[in-house]
Amino acid sequence: FFFAYYLINIVTICLVIYLMEKSIENSKIRVEIQRVEKMNVVGELTASIAHEIRNPMTASRGFMQLVKEQVKDEKTQSYIHMAISEMDRAQGVITEYLSFAKPEMEEKEIIDVCTHIEHVLSILSPYAALHNVEIQTTSQPFMFIKANPGRLTQCLVNLIKNGIEASSGNGKVEIGTEKRDENIVIKIVDNGVGMDEEQVKRLGTPFYSTKEKGTGLGLMVCYRIIEMKKGKIEVESEKGKGTSFSIILPAITENFLKENQPA
Repeated sequence: FFFAYYLINIVTICLVIYLMEKSIENSKIRVEIQRVEKMNVVGELTASIAHEIRNPMTASRGFMQLVKEQVKDEKTQSYIHMAISEMDRAQGVITEYLSFAKPEMEEKEIIDVCTHIEHVLSILSPYAALHNVEIQTTSQPFMFIKANPGRLTQCLVNLIKNGIEASSGNGKVEIGTEKRDENIVIKIVDNGVGMDEEQVKRLGTPFYSTKEKGTGLGLMVCYRIIEMKKGKIEVESEKGKGTSFSIILPAITENFLKENQPA
């Protein structure tokens, strides 16, 4: 009787644990499905309206530029310049939206991660100096991935730029690479304002940003780009201590490199 009693208890506990784990797993799946549905909605909206908005804006910008060249009054010129700047900003937002509507029909190349990071840092060095932020790199050599260079640059620029802005004023941003199993990890760590757990969970979702004037589109595009390359982004952050973004992408094996070397 006691043996049967304990056996039933053990079986019941195991069943409860299994059901709890299954419930948590189903909850995570539902959240992921909702996120994917949101992305699809954004993509559909982008495809239907982005081009229709962009075309008249491009024409209007061109005419405003012609008017600016003919106007001599400095005050009027400053107003026109302001209007053109705002139109350019709107064009940038539309371009980020279009990243969701474009199909993944792009040229992929074998990329040396360290060399590519150096290229991105050469672009962002003046921006870091402007915000009084020091950039440090600890990249390891001989790390290769297969990706579209332009899209990878777009992703790295967005994440490093966010780190610079978060650490503005005697801050520091560290960029490093490491090999993890069959993946390459690009780590971007800043000592800026940081985020709480709820903010981290919402990163990459449409229209969410921790910046006062941010749209959230930059990070949303980053997540999309990395997912399309069969990778993922992991975020660790603590309020007041900084944030760490880890871009995890499949590595290219040495055998693949040897087979694809030019004769």
